[in-house]
Amino acid sequence: MDPRVSEDKVPAYDIVEDKIRQIDNTVIIFRIFYILDSFIYKFQLLRKDKLCILEIPKKMLLDIKNGDILADKELTRILESCLDSSDCWKSVVI
Repeated sequence: MDPRVSEDKVPAYDIVEDKIRQIDNTVIIFRIFYILDSFIYKFQLLRKDKLCILEIPKKMLLDIKNGDILADKELTRILESCLDSSDCWKSVVI
């Protein structure tokens, strides 16, 4: 199993969280895992009784943290696409 990480260990976490809230303020970041073999952060997002899993490369988050405008725009595009997609959201019982 991939290790769960706390938000303080995720590069640019505050930026990701802020962008999610701007797109849909009902979505919360439930858990984050770091996939070691592919250098990806896996965000589990909750909206009421639905779960969406979003994978963001570590390099992109580091670039955003360092002020890369293109990476920031790409993150916004990914988040908008993911959060608006009904295919992402699956019913769960927590």
